[in-house]
Amino acid sequence: MKYLHIIIFALLITACGKEKNNVLEVTPTEEVHEDITVTQAQFKSENMAFGSIEEFDFNEGIKVNGMIDVPPQNKSSISTFIGGYVTKTPLLIGSEVKKGQLLVTLENPEYVEIQQNYLEVAEQLNYLKSEFNRQKTLFDEQITSEKNYLKAESTYKSNLAHYNGLRKKLQMMHINPQRVEQGTISSSINLYAPIDGFVTKVNVSNGTYVSPSDVILEIVDTHHVHLELSVFEKDIMAIKKGQKIRFQIPEASDKTFNADVHLVGTTIDGESRRVQVHGHIDNDEDHFIVGMFVDAEIITDSTKRVGLPKEAIISLEEANYVLVLKTKKNNEFHLEKVKVTIGKATEDVVEILNSEGLKNKQILVKGIGMLLNESEGGHSH
Repeated sequence: MKYLHIIIFALLITACGKEKNNVLEVTPTEEVHEDITVTQAQFKSENMAFGSIEEFDFNEGIKVNGMIDVPPQNKSSISTFIGGYVTKTPLLIGSEVKKGQLLVTLENPEYVEIQQNYLEVAEQLNYLKSEFNRQKTLFDEQITSEKNYLKAESTYKSNLAHYNGLRKKLQMMHINPQRVEQGTISSSINLYAPIDGFVTKVNVSNGTYVSPSDVILEIVDTHHVHLELSVFEKDIMAIKKGQKIRFQIPEASDKTFNADVHLVGTTIDGESRRVQVHGHIDNDEDHFIVGMFVDAEIITDSTKRVGLPKEAIISLEEANYVLVLKTKKNNEFHLEKVKVTIGKATEDVVEILNSEGLKNKQILVKGIGMLLNESEGGHSH
């Protein structure tokens, strides 16, 4: 019995030594690899594609909201200095106009009265000017009194001011004063486009009476659209001129557009506690409509990191995998499921922290959806 105890003890020591040796031989990076086979026909029908580990920009940014807008000088509200009845409105919303193009014709008897007054004042002015010059000569020669000279001067200068005022008013009404002095009087006036652009509002129709306070039309030049973004007070110190902006118009498109910070506001809105940030759009040839709401991200930091498109990642049981091309033979792709550790992520790509073993490997980056069920079960070899 004594010898039996010694033999058992010796066996236990030997077993422990082997177990210890086995534990030392296992490395923490050991992975269980599984193979998945894809035929050439499946690869083509599912629009699969291979890619490789590469560097991507991983951005950190601030999410903001805003709208598409244009600078103040690219907007024009058309109104009249003197009210009248609309007799001609050839334009509709969306019509393109050029600077100087006829927009609206207005009619009012008051226009006739202004021209008549101007004509009368213009005719009186010639007489009053000659009378003033005559009195000045007589006064210089001490033939007439200073009183008569000053009276003639006052009457002439008062009439001259009235004449210049009416002349300016005619010019603002787009009526040529010289034509009026020649006896041509019109009961209508025309309003012209002050800028190139598109009609965005039409507030009148034929027969409508418009007063000087009414906006008849609105024109917007959309050739220089920009972003007007609202940034919270807590984020504004991180915003600098020149930073990149990525934005989308959620109601109109899934496409992502690019811009950059051009101006950062210097005042905070008292109610919303937000600051306006003005952004220039990289490609303003895209068909943006003024007033569109945008969701944007202002990029405050950007680093280069090694990664893969998000579509290449398979998430199973709280772990992440990629499918690596092992071999290709007999029109079949033999893919190996390899565990990966992911780091930072953007909307499109993820950082791969254990990328060393994946360098120069062909990795399935597109069309993985069909294989998810297979990879869950797996085909172990």
